[in-house]
Amino acid sequence: MARKSELRELLRLPPGEPVVLAAHDTAATPGAPGGKRASSADAARTGKKLARLQERLWAAGTAGDRRRVLLVLQGMDTSGKGGTVKHVIGHLDPSGCRVHAFKAPTGEELRHDFLWRVRRELPEPGEIGVFDRSHYEDVLVARVRHLVPPAVIGSRYGLINDFERALAEDGVTVIKCFLHLSPEEQRRRLLRRLDRPDKRWKFAPSDIDERARWPAYQEAYELALEHCSAPYAPWYLVPADHKWYRNWAVGRLLLEHLRELDPRHPGAGFDVARCRERLLKET
Repeated sequence: MARKSELRELLRLPPGEPVVLAAHDTAATPGAPGGKRASSADAARTGKKLARLQERLWAAGTAGDRRRVLLVLQGMDTSGKGGTVKHVIGHLDPSGCRVHAFKAPTGEELRHDFLWRVRRELPEPGEIGVFDRSHYEDVLVARVRHLVPPAVIGSRYGLINDFERALAEDGVTVIKCFLHLSPEEQRRRLLRRLDRPDKRWKFAPSDIDERARWPAYQEAYELALEHCSAPYAPWYLVPADHKWYRNWAVGRLLLEHLRELDPRHPGAGFDVARCRERLLKET
């Protein structure tokens, strides 16, 4: 088992290298501290550490520290983007988080460039932002469904790289996680949604139609992961067949990045002793 501090190295895709998703085991658990029970217990401990670091990041932001974090979650339907938000970000103070789930673009959004709606949802200094889907939909769905010409898709890779480089230069730590799911596990999860009345609201008949496009989506992801991975915004491939591992791994990745940032509570901009003395003198 690798040391916990090495998870980024274990899951990071080498920038600029071709990606073959079929070569990555969707049921693997690299770096996990054990099985489901041990990893879930460790994830709970990680949640407490994340909460403390988030408070420090939020506090630093109130004093002019421009640093913030953007967690990007991408993956096929049922890969667990929403579940990851619930189990990982659920440990944090909502006042310091900004979570946005990107849907099909509205008419207004289509009247602007594809990054316009993304810029509007970026985290402010001190915040942790989470994208459930993101600007990558414009080189994934748009490519698979032929919504724009191939030349436009090709140009978007460069625009995304420029966008993420600018974010990094402005103090944003970009953490991009591809939740790697197998078609067999997706089928099981879709069947569970149909079998449970309280989960059927998550299902649509079009989910079955989308499965027919699985090879095209895998190819689109491989191209995006290859063309849009850089030292300032790498991709992490997170095996997602085991929900407990997915939650543990994303939480651990977020913890490692926050520890590296090492945000600090700002010093008092006033006379602490004098204020304390005034309060003690109150009758």
